Amino acid sequence: MTGDVLVVIPARGGSKGVPGKNLARVGGVPLVERAVRAAAAARTVTRVAVSTDAPAIAAAATAAGAVVVRRPDELSGDTASSESALTHAVEVLYARHPESLEVLVLVQCTSPFLTAADIDAVVSAVTDGGADTAFTAAPFAGFVWRHADAATGVNHDAAGRQRRQDREPQWLETGAAYAMRAGGLARHGHRFFGRTVAVPTDPARVLEIDEPADLDRARALAPLLDAGTRPVAGEVDAVVLDFDGTQTDDRAWLAADGTERVAVHRGDGMGVAALRRAGLPVLILSTEVNPVVAARAAKLGVECRQGVMTKGVELAGWLAERDLRPGRVLYLGNDVNDLPCFEQVGWPVAVASAHPSVRAAARAVTSVPGGHGAVREVASWLLKEEHW
Repeated sequence: MTGDVLVVIPARGGSKGVPGKNLARVGGVPLVERAVRAAAAARTVTRVAVSTDAPAIAAAATAAGAVVVRRPDELSGDTASSESALTHAVEVLYARHPESLEVLVLVQCTSPFLTAADIDAVVSAVTDGGADTAFTAAPFAGFVWRHADAATGVNHDAAGRQRRQDREPQWLETGAAYAMRAGGLARHGHRFFGRTVAVPTDPARVLEIDEPADLDRARALAPLLDAGTRPVAGEVDAVVLDFDGTQTDDRAWLAADGTERVAVHRGDGMGVAALRRAGLPVLILSTEVNPVVAARAAKLGVECRQGVMTKGVELAGWLAERDLRPGRVLYLGNDVNDLPCFEQVGWPVAVASAHPSVRAAARAVTSVPGGHGAVREVASWLLKEEHW
């Protein structure tokens, strides 16, 4: 291969089926950012661009490392095709040197479990396999029918259909990634031309988000398909901790005079101390107003803000005060009032005992429940051995 491989990710701001879809989070990460990450990690890709008309999507794409192509209004409506976004992006990015672009790749935000290997595979089918266009496809053995009220078989003979294992293999277009020779789109006006190749992908990772139920399924699958995702040393600049249910097991001992006692984990104290030695700011953010929260923060030597009814607003203010990049901040929580904070940070992390909706929104989940060393576990992810 001698020319560039450009990935274009179309991401309009409008979506009727799932409002705000391209910024919806799966596994704690906006869909547009997931697409950018997969493309950037592909070894065959030269450049990653996001075509959008929405400032919020543009900001997320830029933060993720993509080039942003501002899509004009006439190409941003409900009837605008993906091909129009591809053509416009090429015109903007390669107006002076169109000959330097060899392969154009369309990647869809709506396929959250697309991998860098999938992208490399469709590109290689074009650059090394002689295809003019290639797309991700999953093996398909289902029987398709037409007309529900008078059903007739489409891909089988209903009167004497073969066993699945005896039928010719069929392939289902996943909608995730398409690669094509750069000059072909301009000549043909669509993404399929010449010799077209279906590139096999893992059926377990095939999911297109077109309606709210699809988004729910993606969030449920993310902890399984994103297994092993966790921050490492150098990826986080600050840590924010919820208190009840995160640093405790969510129980409290209530005395007759109304005072409360809770149990905390000594290992968590070691973890916070190590984070502080490493120079990472630590904040305890709690809805409750309780002397035990202030006492714990004082003992750990960290900042504490409690009695906060709108935790998301308070967190946004704290990040602004410290001039922190939200994408490099970790928030550890356990309950639904932590979700507004999850939406702001790059590393929303749930303890193992968290509410199901919080686990679904998290980018990573600790192996232990709140109050049993979850903070120490997070610290071990972020720090090298010399800080302990």
